[in-house]
Amino acid sequence: MVEEGALLWEPSPEVIGNAKITRFAEWLGRPEHDYDALWRWSVESPEEFWPAVWDYFSVVGDRGDGPVVSGTMPGAKWFGGAALNYAANALRGDSGRLAVIARDETGGRRTLTYGELAEEVARVRAGLVRHGVTRGDRVAAYLPNTPEALVAFLATASLGAIWSSCSPDFGASSVVDRFTQITPKVLIAVDRYRYNGREFDRSDVVADIAARLPGLAATVVVGAESWEELRSRPAPLDFEPVPFDHPLWVVYSSGTTGLPKPIVHGHGGIVLEHLKALSFHQDLGEQDVFFWYTTTGWMMWNFLVGGLLVGATVVLYDGSAAHPRTDALWRLAAEEGVTYFGTGAPYIIASMREGVRPSGLDRLRGVGSTGSPLPPEGFAWLYEVLPKVQLGSFSGGTDVCTGFVGAVPLLPIRAGVISCRCLGALVESFDPDGKPLIGEVGELVVTRPMPSMPVMFWNDPDGTRYEESYFAEYPGVWRHGDWIKILPDGGCVIYGRSDSTLNRGGVRMGTSEFYRVVERFPAVADSLVIDTGQLGQEGRLLLYVTMAEGEALTDALVRELKNALRTELSPRHVPNEIIEVPGIPRTLSGKKLEVPVRKILLGTPVEKAANTGAMANPEVLKHFVP
Repeated sequence: MVEEGALLWEPSPEVIGNAKITRFAEWLGRPEHDYDALWRWSVESPEEFWPAVWDYFSVVGDRGDGPVVSGTMPGAKWFGGAALNYAANALRGDSGRLAVIARDETGGRRTLTYGELAEEVARVRAGLVRHGVTRGDRVAAYLPNTPEALVAFLATASLGAIWSSCSPDFGASSVVDRFTQITPKVLIAVDRYRYNGREFDRSDVVADIAARLPGLAATVVVGAESWEELRSRPAPLDFEPVPFDHPLWVVYSSGTTGLPKPIVHGHGGIVLEHLKALSFHQDLGEQDVFFWYTTTGWMMWNFLVGGLLVGATVVLYDGSAAHPRTDALWRLAAEEGVTYFGTGAPYIIASMREGVRPSGLDRLRGVGSTGSPLPPEGFAWLYEVLPKVQLGSFSGGTDVCTGFVGAVPLLPIRAGVISCRCLGALVESFDPDGKPLIGEVGELVVTRPMPSMPVMFWNDPDGTRYEESYFAEYPGVWRHGDWIKILPDGGCVIYGRSDSTLNRGGVRMGTSEFYRVVERFPAVADSLVIDTGQLGQEGRLLLYVTMAEGEALTDALVRELKNALRTELSPRHVPNEIIEVPGIPRTLSGKKLEVPVRKILLGTPVEKAANTGAMANPEVLKHFVP
């Protein structure tokens, strides 16, 4: 066992002196290298901090003369009167510098300079215009992590149109549940993809998705004639100036009921947040080669392509993290001279368990970990095999497309501890009564607005769904749904989700999406799905079913259920085990008790995990005790 808090790394005077956050502090006239003082200023004086970020990075656009921030959460408004465009800021790198390295499982490699990337964006932009795409229209993508996805996104953004993407391992129902909410004008897709050494034909799925999207004007298939036609004509590259909060993209985060939440982020909020996070916390700039293992269906793809904002070279990888062996990503990083390597915590744990010894990583300065908490053992293993890197364990979410808490080059790294609360993020730990806690586990809350908080949910005109999602528990305070302990010195420990949202391989999905598939089977009367993952380990996905009268859970039905979940949701969401139980625990009002059952499975006594007095059928809980 590795002791939580054990010191593993300290920044040298050279690291501190060369850090980009140090240069920012000096530019501000704060050369004392006191991170806590800088953080407190950033959260107590947002009307000074965020304009300083804009000016320091010379953001392309007009800052306007309106207030930096007006109003409170929910509904705070930023930079009234400002006009800018994300793509204009992402494509301002020197034309001859390398912008993109794209790799796949087969060893295939493509590159684009900033100039070549801009030329491709201009071509696809012109093609979208020919399909009638204008400012405010939606472009949906069913694409792997390839240059075509990046090009199409930047082309969409340059028009002031709105991007949304899913990866091609998502089943048709999951995609349709997302894209029908935003009624895209154009769908860009692939008809096949490769993963873990196998090729998957998606032509029927793409046809099904397209047929179920009302108002779709065109379907473009990458690798086919329609894509070549889309990008066939050279054109000048222009950028539509849009207001600070104009929608940039729609990403999806699922709760426990209803359709996935269509979260809308604005151009300005994402530009400022990603400039701040990537430069000051991950210390990235023009000399860096930035990699994060992700798909287009996870917000880390949006974060990865943000590397262009700071002038880095971004590495796009299409394929399995462990094909043909567990060390695949480490070898990729060595071959491409990656300076910052990002992945999910489960990959670090898998590498540790498999005895992987990364080598050839001479340029590597930083390793990022997210998706789930990294346990102290994961921290310790990384410093055993890569003793000189800075490990940045980050925690945030799709909801803000960034980290609330993370690392910074000015602070040491300790086992199992996230170094700090990020600049501009007033994160606190609340008890059930809304009182701040220090040194105790509580709800992760944010008590002041951030620019990258959603500008809205799509199809939520009065903001009711948005408010219910984050502000129902503590009015005026963002409740994120994670357990956090804030230490007296500002370090943080995340203990996983405090709600029942599933997180498999970095892809969050609501339990309601499971139930729509499972309970479609006539033999299944009721069901409950539980993700036991915690502390950096993905854990087991368990599906409990109550059978209809006269029905039994046969091997054939288990196969059918798993196949349906694989096809309609994703391979990540196939249960490890399907278990028959006599009843699904529910409250008196009929709500399934997902969180209490998860606690029981993780060892909490029944009497502490659930309020049996508020249950309709407390007698069934005993069937979930491990």
